[in-house]
Amino acid sequence: MLSNTRFARSANGIDHFGGTVAHTTPATVASPSSPAVPPSAGITSRGGTPSPVHTLIVLLSTLGVLVYSAFLLNPQHRGDVIPYVMVLTAESILVFHALLAMWTILAGSNNPRDFTYYLAQNNLFPKDFRGHAKRAPFIINGREHIVDVFITTYGEDLGVIKKTVKAALAMRGRHNTWVLDDGKSDEVRDLATTLGARYVRRLSSGGAKAGNVNHALTLAKGDLFAIFDADFVPHRDFLVETVPFFVDSKVAFVQTPQSYGNLHTVVARGAGYMQTVFYRFIQPGRNRFNAAFCVGTNVVFRRAAIDDVDGMYTDSKSEDVWTSLRLHERGWRSVFIPDVLAVGEAPETIEAYSKQQLRWATGGFEIMLTHNPLSRRRNLTMDQRIQYFVTATFYLTGICPLLLLLVPSLEIYFDMRPMTVSVSVLTWFLFYAGFYVMQILLAFYTLGSFRWETLTLAMVSFPIYVKALFNVFTGRDVGWQATGTARGNSPYNFVVPQMLFFLFLSLTSVVAVYRDITNGVATLAMAWNVTNTLILGAFIISVARDARLLRRGVATAPAPAPAAPVPPRTVVARPVQDPRTFFPPVAPAPTPVREPVAAMARTSSSKEAML
Repeated sequence: MLSNTRFARSANGIDHFGGTVAHTTPATVASPSSPAVPPSAGITSRGGTPSPVHTLIVLLSTLGVLVYSAFLLNPQHRGDVIPYVMVLTAESILVFHALLAMWTILAGSNNPRDFTYYLAQNNLFPKDFRGHAKRAPFIINGREHIVDVFITTYGEDLGVIKKTVKAALAMRGRHNTWVLDDGKSDEVRDLATTLGARYVRRLSSGGAKAGNVNHALTLAKGDLFAIFDADFVPHRDFLVETVPFFVDSKVAFVQTPQSYGNLHTVVARGAGYMQTVFYRFIQPGRNRFNAAFCVGTNVVFRRAAIDDVDGMYTDSKSEDVWTSLRLHERGWRSVFIPDVLAVGEAPETIEAYSKQQLRWATGGFEIMLTHNPLSRRRNLTMDQRIQYFVTATFYLTGICPLLLLLVPSLEIYFDMRPMTVSVSVLTWFLFYAGFYVMQILLAFYTLGSFRWETLTLAMVSFPIYVKALFNVFTGRDVGWQATGTARGNSPYNFVVPQMLFFLFLSLTSVVAVYRDITNGVATLAMAWNVTNTLILGAFIISVARDARLLRRGVATAPAPAPAAPVPPRTVVARPVQDPRTFFPPVAPAPTPVREPVAAMARTSSSKEAML
């Protein structure tokens, strides 16, 4: 009864992932002359429009959900109160999210690229710069648009940052690349200067990543700005594929998927595959409702839109969703395109995954408890209210396994059943299969195979989400840490609740097997509990493997020399301008004067030192 979390958790969440899909070439506007923007080669596209087979599976899954719901709600099938309420609560949350996910998937048939987009892309670069696209200015609506590219860093490996900076510099179209270093590393500063990127270090780390971006916006004066996490390497045509959408003056941001290239561990594969449905079908479906939200990286923003909401939202560690919500409340439009235009790294360790999920879940619960999207005070359409409510409540689906894990033990120890004795195992299984088997089939069709890693992580992550909900209730702050920087701690420190549950379920399974052998009848509770125990056991084995690899790494890797303390200061390092590579604007135009994004950024920018 836990298998449904695999689909529901992959379908609606704030988590981020990109999966394996076919390679396609985006179309371009046909023109009698040579196009200014040739087709972008090597871009991975997810589609986003459900195929007829996929639509059929979704409709059958929806029917299965409705039939199973009617079975659970039938008073004649109600068993003992406590287990019945536990099952009904968990299944109601999962059913709600499954139905909304399928509704969103079926809505995702609109291609955000219309004729206006292709026309803008065809005229994106001046004709004089054909063949020199890396140096060509972006022209939108007949006017040059200055584009800034922000790479946010916070202690990631130097090699990881180097790959991202080099790829960002190599993107087509004239742009300024900035390395925003909250890790205050002189090595990162030297790397940025050597590669030809601008480097920014601020006085403090207030506001985490959002504060870092807000501070950079007081220095950069572009009309558009892209954001990349330090481990996401952009495609050379990232800007070519996203900037043309801004021909519509109401577009606030254009979001692309997160795709991972390091699916080498159980945790990385589970965290990665968990989001395949979300990026392939859910986000494209949200385009229909103007409710696609930013995921923090691989995104391009309009500067005027961010100024309109007083900067990136800094009062949450999930600044991406909060900023999206504020933009939509102000009437701005968002666009999601399913093309993979940047590849990053999924969390590879238990520590990294736990901290990432805790941060994201906390942001979702903050919206649910402090900024209810269904409130009449929110300036949102009804469709947007529903979509953001789904986002805010999504991580409740991660707590549902906790309730379902306890149900078999109530029957084994106390003879308390969620269903009446008159309901046979076969009858229950038929209704059960209509719901879960169809959802597994849908996930199988989407992923191309059965991903047991996703099922495992979906089942065992409930302590993270319980902690996140508790933190929001109590107002406890969650420290921000980049996903790629979590390392060095024993994974056992992050799975104590799971280990205790595994011990409890193991003992309960022994009791259940002994009882069934004694009675000469195999029960559903015994099979259910043993299955849960095996899934938790597989997770514990992966934790042990993670710990063993960590010990080997500690034993073989030399201890790094202690870094010299860096005095707090704001540093702006710009590469020396080579006159051979300098190209003046196509037409001189006065630089618009903008108000600073935030008061904090005003004070810090006045103290910057130019190197």
